[in-house]
Amino acid sequence: MLSSMQADSASCAGASEHASGSITLFACGDVMLGRGIDQLLPTPSDPRFFEPCVSSALSYVELAEKASGPIPRRVGFGYVWGDAFDAWESLRPRVRIINLETAVTASPKADRSKEIHYRMQPANVPCLTAAHIDCCVLANNHVLDWGPRGLLDTMKILRAAGIHTAGAGTNQAEAATPAVIEIPPARLLVYGFAVESSGVPRSWGATRRRPGVNWLADLSARTADDIARQIAQDRRRGDLVLASIHWGGNWGYELPPSAREFAHRLVDAGACDLLHGHSSHHPKAIEVYRHKLILYGCGDLLNDYEGIGGYETFRPELALMYFPTLNAASGDLLTLTMVPVHLHRFQIKNASEPERVWLTKMMDRECGQWGSRVACSSTGLLALQ
Repeated sequence: MLSSMQADSASCAGASEHASGSITLFACGDVMLGRGIDQLLPTPSDPRFFEPCVSSALSYVELAEKASGPIPRRVGFGYVWGDAFDAWESLRPRVRIINLETAVTASPKADRSKEIHYRMQPANVPCLTAAHIDCCVLANNHVLDWGPRGLLDTMKILRAAGIHTAGAGTNQAEAATPAVIEIPPARLLVYGFAVESSGVPRSWGATRRRPGVNWLADLSARTADDIARQIAQDRRRGDLVLASIHWGGNWGYELPPSAREFAHRLVDAGACDLLHGHSSHHPKAIEVYRHKLILYGCGDLLNDYEGIGGYETFRPELALMYFPTLNAASGDLLTLTMVPVHLHRFQIKNASEPERVWLTKMMDRECGQWGSRVACSSTGLLALQ
């Protein structure tokens, strides 16, 4: 899908990025490397867990194999990323950011109040470094599946691997502290937030004495103003800010007015150059507001749902990789390129032409409500217009 001409062009663009005063980022929605996917990797966790209807993570591998055919075991750490490597090589983002919906821990103590438990064995963390992930946002509804111990393990292991974390901490102050990523001559500040509407309970919120996530009680104007004040204190001249928010349900295209108002208020306050929304299992609308990019729901990029039915109308096997290019001085959006992909046998593959057409029509429909259009180029990439 990514032609050699396009790759050469992107390579030149990446090389001249600094000189032209722009910066390209990579962002995506939920990345779930636990459960079935963890079982494929070189050192899988104990597959036994405590879901109401399933007692082994291997059941999810078997479901996927029934739908798609045999899936190899003990795969290399780069296996799951598949064709994503070609996209990264061609579009050359300076920073790669994901929402990691998986605890990285060997803890045997699951949160039994939950029905689903995502865990990746710590020895499999090279799955993330193989993809050169720079920052994992942890403010979501699975990072504490294995309790506070699992969260603390996750932060320690990721940081030891050289991966920044955002949205969780040993206490509230740390959970609210941004990941600071150097992108000379400036910095990118990444803040992570979790909202109850995405299934994150209040009890998971960090406090002065308890580890947890950076939990928001609501999406009110007061909450947005509080965040804006903190960011103003943290931000240096020339910094770019990405606000990553886990909000809303898993299915459905509707955007609650409170979410749009919250996003707009952050932008109006000068507190956000890019809003990175996630929780939905499928891509949702994109808005450009006062030249700032708002991704309301990025959809899942990696999960182990293959073979599970019930939501086929949303085409959950299809996903987008987002590559926004921002003005390095102002944070304004210059371009947004999206790479359409298909998850097959727990591996990211380039979407077929019919799949690209479906994604283009769906995204054009949803974005059109908010003043943008989406078109598919002859090279198979989607672009926001």
